Parts: sequence; C-alpha cells; structure tokens
Amino acid sequence: MKGIADEPQYSVGLLEGGTALCDVIDNHIYEQTLSEKNAFFVADLGVIMRQHVRWRTRMAQIRPYYVVRCNSSPAVIEVLGALGTGFVCTNKSELELLQNHGIPSEDIIYSGVCKQVSQIKYAAKNGIDLLVCDNEAELRKISRCHPNAKLLLQVSTEASNPDDEMSMTFGCSLKDCRHLLESAKELGVQVVGVRSHISSSCEDDQVYVHAISDARCVFDMGEEIGFNMKILDIGGGFSDSETQLELINSAVMSMVDLYFPPSTGVSIIAEPGSFFVSSAFTLAVNIISKEVVALFLFQEFAKQLWLYDKPEFQYYMNEGVYGSFASKLSETLITAPSVHKNTSLDAPVFSSSLWGPSGDDLDQVVEHCLLPELNIGDWLMFTHTGAYSLGQPLCTSTDSPPPPIYYVISSRDWFEMQDSGVTHEATLKNLSLVPYFLNSCQTEAALSVPA
Repeated sequence: MKGIADEPQYSVGLLEGGTALCDVIDNHIYEQTLSEKNAFFVADLGVIMRQHVRWRTRMAQIRPYYVVRCNSSPAVIEVLGALGTGFVCTNKSELELLQNHGIPSEDIIYSGVCKQVSQIKYAAKNGIDLLVCDNEAELRKISRCHPNAKLLLQVSTEASNPDDEMSMTFGCSLKDCRHLLESAKELGVQVVGVRSHISSSCEDDQVYVHAISDARCVFDMGEEIGFNMKILDIGGGFSDSETQLELINSAVMSMVDLYFPPSTGVSIIAEPGSFFVSSAFTLAVNIISKEVVALFLFQEFAKQLWLYDKPEFQYYMNEGVYGSFASKLSETLITAPSVHKNTSLDAPVFSSSLWGPSGDDLDQVVEHCLLPELNIGDWLMFTHTGAYSLGQPLCTSTDSPPPPIYYVISSRDWFEMQDSGVTHEATLKNLSLVPYFLNSCQTEAALSVPA
C-alpha cells in the first residue's frame, strides 16, 4: 500500500504552552512583512477533527464520504482518512491522490458525470468499483471498460430555489429510472444503490425529504428487476452551520427510519465537503494598491434633494477570484475580512470594495464592506476559506505561486484525535509534528510545506 512516507513530508506545527492560532498568523505576517508580503493560509487540523466529532454526534447513522475537489490538501486527506471517512472523486488525478495516500479502494466513489474511457479503465485496474451513473451512454461505457463496477444510480432532485441560475439539475429523472435499470440488467452491470444530487448551496431540508422518498421508489424498481440495492447516498449540500446540520438531521433521519430502517440492511452515506474544511482555513492577504473614489449620496430632507460626497476606497489585494477566491465566480458570497492592525474602537469606517490583482472587471472579491482606512502593506484576514480555494490559479497573469499552507494543531486536539477511535492509525503517524516556537529561526522549518 502506498502512503505519504514515500513522498516528501510536510510538517504540522504543534501548538503548546498557550500558543493560539492568532499567534501563528501574527508571526507569519511579521515574517512576510520583512520579505515579499505573499498571501498565505493557516490551517487548523483540530477544526477538521472537531467537525468529524460533530458529524458523528448528529449524523451517527450516516457515513461521510468527503468530496475531494473541495480541498485536496495532503493533510486534509490524511486526517479524514485517519478518522475513517470515505472519499468522492471526480477525475483520475483525485483517484491517484487518494491511492498515493493509502486510501483503500473500497472507500472511494468515482462520481464524475462524464467519465473518460481511460479513467474508467484506471478505476477498474485499481479496484475502484463504486461508480456513479445517470444516463445510458455512460452506462454502456462502464459496461465495456469496467464490467465489475457497482453503480449508484444518480437521481435528480428538486432545486431548493428553482429561480437560482446556479442550481443546475443533474441525474436521471424518476420516470426514466426504470429504463436505465433495465438497460443495466441487460448489460450485466450491477446497480447497488441510489445517489441524490443536491446542490452545495441547498438551504431547504425538504429537498432531502423528497430525495429519500424518490430513492425508495428507485430501490423498489431495482429490487423488482433483480438488483441487490444496499447503498443510499443522500448527496451533499452541507455547510459548516450547526443549525443547518440539525435541520437536515431531523428531516433525514425521520425519512430514513420510515423508508430505510436498519432491518433493510441499507447503508446510508452522504457527501460533505465544505462542512469539514471551510472553517479550518484562514487566508491572510496583503493590500498592494488603493484608490479613492467619490461616493455621491442623495438625501431627501424637507422635500429638497441634498447632495454630499464621502470618500470610498477600492483596495487591491495580492489574491483574487483567479486564485484563492475562485469560489466567487460560482456566486459564493465572500464575507468581509478583519483588519490585522490595531485601530481604536471609535476609528471611522468607510465604504470599501476589495479587488484581486488582475485589474479585471470580474476580479472583485467583496463588493461592499465597511473598513477603517487602510494603507498599502496592510494585511486582511479572511476566515472560512478552506473550501474551493486551494486549486491551481485560473490564470497566470502574476508570477506569484499559490499561497503556501501552514498546518497547525493544538496538543490537546492531537491527543484527542489519537484517542478518537481512528481507523487508519498508520496514517496519523505519517504526519510530521514539530513544536511551534514563536519568533524563532525554527518557525519556518516547523511549518513549511514542501512543493
């Protein structure tokens, strides 16, 4: 079995002696201020562990399968693998990544909507049997290239907001499922369950209710045709909100108890992505330019129109939507950052907009927020940046490499992780822990992430 022992080791800073995450950020900002002022991430692996505990507490009957494209950082894969999650991949590079980290083939779902023949053959060769399928053309490709595949039939669900242009519908409609099941039977391909496609922006717990009800219908069709249906994948759509998780749990578990009680022997799984990683990552960016523009406001007073102006600032950062804020292009809301400098409580704030470095009209990260006046060289901190922010840059208009990631974990979280019943203890041993020292020459070595 391959593992990261065969690859260059990355390190994780072990926070001891009261050292906090903010201290780590402060220290790296201090170091960057003395050098090139590059953006960087700090990732608290303890947050991922605590999110896993939350899932296990609220959704105990549902095994999570982490969506790799959400964040494929090596430490994220290692920790979640150690905690016993499964994984969902959409392409060959993600499949190879998991195999190189020693993730068992039986814990991987290959879910790409339109799979290349070469990638289906790769899955077959490496024993990755659980595949997603939602149309006859895909079914015929799989039957030719991976006859031992076990399929999850992807069924379309209602969009939580039909007017949302980003709520695309994927999957086979309920009325077309029987034909697809009959085709699979004729081709000799196993169908073992149902997967519901639920948007990552889903905020309606009733979508899960309808999805589970529809899945029961498909299970009945499949069993009637002769398939042994044993896996229900309720899909994704999980944010890191505690309230949302409770709402989904309440809706889902009542339906599962009704349609898929333990006596049926059906395994229930789900596909959280952002849930695990979003709040674990903080991105620090630097202000590289600023502009002052006049903001004209109109006020009606005593039926007279008064015109007055007030300064508005446009700030340009060394990361934008073509880099670490790529999720903005898919209409994800980027929350306002905090300012890394001491300001008095009564300091004036001004209307501000935040832009990436490209100068492109699309490279607006935050349209409007209130900030004290900033100067070139000041730092901003964006929290909840662990989801869809760590891929390759979408353009190469700058010479800057992707921001480095500095992994940390508190000693308390580390020991709790070891005691939490992990299933891949050998994986945890591959994490290279180094005590973190503030303001010392050992800091860079302790937290460096090799290329």
